[in-house]
Amino acid sequence: MQADTIITPSTLCVKDLPWQIAWDKDKCTLCGRCAAACPMLALELAVYRKRVIQPPIGLEKTPENTFESFYGVRQKTNPDNACVGCGMCNLVCPNDAIVPMHSDEADKLRFHNNKGGVPRRRGGRRNDPEGVLDRIKFTRISMLTDPALDAGRHDFQLSTLLGRVLPPEENLKLQRENGWIPPVREIYPLIIGGMSFGALSPTMWEGLQMGVTYLNEEVGMPVVISTGEGGCPPRLLRSRFLKYVILQIASGYFGWDEIIHALPEMKVDPCAVEIKYGQGAKPGDGGLLMWHKVNKLIAAIRGVPQGVSLPSPPTHQTKYSIEEAVAKMIQSMSMAWGFRVPVYPKISATSTSGAVLNNLARNSIAAGLAIDGEDGGTGAAYNVSMDHMGHPIASNIRDCYLNLVKIGKQNELPLFAGGGVGKRGNLAANAAALIMLGASGVQTGKYVMQAAAGCLGSETDRCNICNIGRCPKGITSQDPRLYRRLDPEQVAQRLVDMYLSFDTELKKIVAPLGRSTSLPIGMSDALGINDYNIAQRLSIDYVV
Repeated sequence: MQADTIITPSTLCVKDLPWQIAWDKDKCTLCGRCAAACPMLALELAVYRKRVIQPPIGLEKTPENTFESFYGVRQKTNPDNACVGCGMCNLVCPNDAIVPMHSDEADKLRFHNNKGGVPRRRGGRRNDPEGVLDRIKFTRISMLTDPALDAGRHDFQLSTLLGRVLPPEENLKLQRENGWIPPVREIYPLIIGGMSFGALSPTMWEGLQMGVTYLNEEVGMPVVISTGEGGCPPRLLRSRFLKYVILQIASGYFGWDEIIHALPEMKVDPCAVEIKYGQGAKPGDGGLLMWHKVNKLIAAIRGVPQGVSLPSPPTHQTKYSIEEAVAKMIQSMSMAWGFRVPVYPKISATSTSGAVLNNLARNSIAAGLAIDGEDGGTGAAYNVSMDHMGHPIASNIRDCYLNLVKIGKQNELPLFAGGGVGKRGNLAANAAALIMLGASGVQTGKYVMQAAAGCLGSETDRCNICNIGRCPKGITSQDPRLYRRLDPEQVAQRLVDMYLSFDTELKKIVAPLGRSTSLPIGMSDALGINDYNIAQRLSIDYVV
């Protein structure tokens, strides 16, 4: 028996794969575009041998067997090249001769989950039932007693404050004693969450930066974007566009040297500095940027050798307590910019969030608190962390806000919520619900990738290979063959369209509340839900 025909316990057939490629021989012209475009290299051109029976002309002759060969497309069954259902082959096929089909059997991931102890790579997505945010309704509609506003004809002040908003007497005291008051930025309540230069491709990052700049300078929307961990290109640090950027510093300190070296040459200050202590998808754990995404540019910015995996450690060993973290990080980062830039921490939503918040409330330098819920998507997290660890964002942000209410500082220390916002497409409704539960603004990342760049990932295990650098759209890849497919100008245009749509929908929600000059932060009497236990937990109305 030949070696290539030996059947082993690990041998797979096409039927064993989660995605199977349907190829039509009659339509195919063998142009090879499908195989060239496949990010997983799941297709190969193959030679097929077909038996043809030639019937005899006369009864005295026996039938003859002849064989003919033809060329075609074959799907590889190696798990390393398993089709992910992205559909790039169908997009480039001129004759619609090929398309990926999802397996009709539910247990096809068993082999991929268990082979060698390596989990199925899902790119940071969950398979959760409908979340709390999508079930919340806005029940307080002003009509007669407090006339509603026309969302299309009134001017709305849809902005929020990032920074410590102290009472006037405390500001005067600080001004007299130190000649300083806490810096505050007026920003748009929808922040593009931290996605690092390394996790995203250069074209995706450039497109997002272009879109944010256009929104600020042409549309008049003060949108800001977080860099994520790992620093950012030196030219951005030295440009006037830095004022639209939140620089994120994380426990790994990747890219921090580049930022320090650029400080004397910065034309403007950044919008803020975000210190990342945790992320919702992997609370208490660090992420991993795989080696094949650490190219020469990423390695230079992060100060590491090229082609090595970069694990992001959890909270740094120099920060053993909340008090120490505030003293060493928030104050030192504020000093780096002469106390001109708001500095705040970002933590995972956990039952200890209140302890962090109470400490920040006693420190006048802390500019706010960002909390990331369990649905925060990331390509750097392990499945076990995503599926079994973390805290839902709705109840966590509500608890923190009510804690601020008890100590009378709900208008002083802003809270920013993230993790699953817009997960099912209801971005404006989810954001409005979190704002009315107590958030001053929300952060979103996955929705931006889907809306601005056309991410193909889905909850049915389609694509979801953000972490291995083979993104078919070039959104999360450092391979020039893939990221050159993405036009940064089109990303910028779609980002602008996304924000304009979000702005319209948010106005449609807050207009019936009679609010036009400020966001309805903490306006929980406008919320209701048809689940009694959730209503009691969030202190909102129970409606059926």
